[in-house]
Parts: sequence; C-alpha cells; structure tokens
Amino acid sequence: MKTIAVLGAGTAGTMMANKLARSLPADQWRIVVIDRDDLHLYQPGLLFLPFGYYRPEEIVRPRTYFLPPEVDLILSEMERIEPDNNRIHFSDGSKLDYDLMIVATGSRVLPEALTGLTDEGWRKSAFDFYTLDGATALRKALAEFDGGRLVLNVAEMPIKCPVAPLEFLFLADYFFTQRGIRDKVEIVYATPLEGAFTKPRASAMLGDLLTKKNILVEPDFNISEVKGADGVISGYDGRELNYDLLVSIPLHNGSRVIQRSEMGDDLGFVPTDKHTLQSKGFDNIFVLGDATDLPSSKAGSVAHFQADVLFDNVHRWIEEKELDPGFDGHANCFIETGFDKGILIDFNYTTAPPPGRFPLPGIGPYTLLEESEVNHWGKLGFKWVYWNLLIRGEEMPLETEMSMAGKWR
Repeated sequence: MKTIAVLGAGTAGTMMANKLARSLPADQWRIVVIDRDDLHLYQPGLLFLPFGYYRPEEIVRPRTYFLPPEVDLILSEMERIEPDNNRIHFSDGSKLDYDLMIVATGSRVLPEALTGLTDEGWRKSAFDFYTLDGATALRKALAEFDGGRLVLNVAEMPIKCPVAPLEFLFLADYFFTQRGIRDKVEIVYATPLEGAFTKPRASAMLGDLLTKKNILVEPDFNISEVKGADGVISGYDGRELNYDLLVSIPLHNGSRVIQRSEMGDDLGFVPTDKHTLQSKGFDNIFVLGDATDLPSSKAGSVAHFQADVLFDNVHRWIEEKELDPGFDGHANCFIETGFDKGILIDFNYTTAPPPGRFPLPGIGPYTLLEESEVNHWGKLGFKWVYWNLLIRGEEMPLETEMSMAGKWR
C-alpha cells in the first residue's frame, strides 16, 4: 500500500483528494488529507460578509462533509516535513511516511507584520476582511459608520484573489449609497500597484470605473506604518493618508510548516514548475493553489484549472510517464461592482483579459470586460457551484486552457 499525502483541506486539497479517490485503486493507494481543524471556509464569502449578504455560519462547513469515506482525514498541526525522507512530523510527536505529496497549504495573512496595524485601533478603526473574525468585526463597524474617510490599503503583493480589494470598494460605494450617506463618505484606494489592477487593459477599465464611482486612487503607495492613535497610514515615500476607517489587506505568506521545513521562498511559497505543477526541489512533490510561487492569481478558479492538470500529472508520475506541461496560468474571475452588476475577466500567463463572451463563444451568457447583471448573478451563484461541484472534484464544462474562441483582442 502506497500513500499520497495531501497537505491542506481547503479548496485545492479537497478537490484533488476527491478526484484521486475516484480514480486510484483503494487497495493500492491510501489518500491522506491533513489539516489543523474541521472548518472549511468558503473564502469568496468573506467579501460579502461585511455588507450583510451572508451570515458567518453560511460560509463555514465541516471539512469531513466534502471528503469521501475512503479518504483518511488527519486533524493535527504539522510540525515539519522531511522531504528527503518522505516524512511528515506532527506536533503531537506522531509521523506519517508518504510516497507522493501534494502541497495545498494555501496562504495566510499576517496583519502583525505591518508596523502598528495590530496596535491601538485594531478591530476598532482598522480591520481586515480576509479572515472570518476580521470580516465579522468589519460588518459591525460598517453598519455603525456614519461618515468620514474610508481607506482601503493593500500592503504588498501577492494576495489571495487580487480583485477582492476592488470588489470591496465597489460594494462599499453601493452600501453607503443604499444607506443614503454616500455623500458623507470619502473612499480611498491606496495600492502598491501603478493602477487599479495588474493587467493593463483591465486596469484601465477598472480605473475608469473607480473614477466614475468617485473613489480616489493612491497608486504606488508602499505602506511603512499604521499610526492607529492618529488615524494615519504612512508610505515609504513620505506620503501620509488620514482615515476614519481603515480596511487593510495585510501581507500574505505561505504556510508555517513550509517555512519551518525550509521548502519555500522568502514568503513561504513553494517553488513550482509553472506548467507541470511539480515542485522544483523534489520530483515526488506537487504543489497546488495558493501554496505555489507561480505568477498566476491566487484564486479558486486557478486552483480548479490547476487541479485538472495535476490530476493528469499525478497519474503520469505513478505510471512513470513524462509530465504534461499543460497549465497555462488560466484564471477566470468575477468582479462584483455593486448595484447588482459585475464584470468577468478571463486571462492566463501570456494573454491579457480580452472582451468577448464566456463560456459559449458568441453566446455567453457572461460578458467579458463589461458590466452586466448576469455577471453579478454568476458571482452570487458561484457559492452553490463551490459547495456542490467544485470542491467535490466534479467535472465542470470549462476548458482548462484559456481559449480565444468568442473573444477579440
């Protein structure tokens, strides 16, 4: 009996465990999934939680609910990994030997890494929404906010779901408009990027939308410090921005166990072949989702497209065949823009988001790089797709590689 160890029971790890459990003979392969707790968080829901779309209990479910009985789930803290010896050590002193390992440990936010953020004012006038506790606390703060200056700051790239900060700004504009106090709220976006987004064409379109919604952009803002007592964030270039309510997107790092095991880069993300998803350091280790160091978005759609390629490559590795360099960096992201509208963007490593129709060429029903109500409902409908299809590893009618059919440059 051989063992596949899947580190992490989030989106990426759960998908892979389900796919492999259905395809590998149970009398030859044991699949073990490892995580610290039994709480599976629907991370896209964190964006909507502060604005009252969801309650906290609607976006959390047991991990065991999504794994088949033939998969072993170990709920324990991993202390370190010995990749040279194919062994995982747990904090309780136990060990697990593996033949193949899939790293899907995701990423984590480090608010304490930014000077002053978690000091005076933390969770009172300064918040995050990339954690369940943070989004829940921010929900109360937004409901009680009657006017002033709201500043959203991205501390540093990369982050999970790079469009989420923009979505928060658009939803804040909508939220305050609905409450009848938009004219009393100044909204500022302080970003380390040159513009609204990383891709020029989408950045121009999204930047125009920010302008139309009277949201001020402070580009190239590299934050150095939060002065909570004064309600000020400072940049390394000397700029200072006052705030009454700060929404921070903190620094993201990889998993602690990856860092302790010295398997990652400076941020704790695992060096990964950008096309095969094999670890660059060990041929029996593959990496999936946010845990990679790839120049692709850290998002659920990316993990889904990666999982299709990795599923094939795990079988190829078992059969001692050449790996398929099939992952092209494909990402497909809904961007909620408020007022029951949304945008959809589709891109990969080499192709910027084009306009067009998706997924059916010329038909859609979703429009690319264009606001529509259909895109908004697609965004909200994704929660059902996530719980019932995506993390269960079910087949979905989407091409793994980006196609230009129905799109134009």
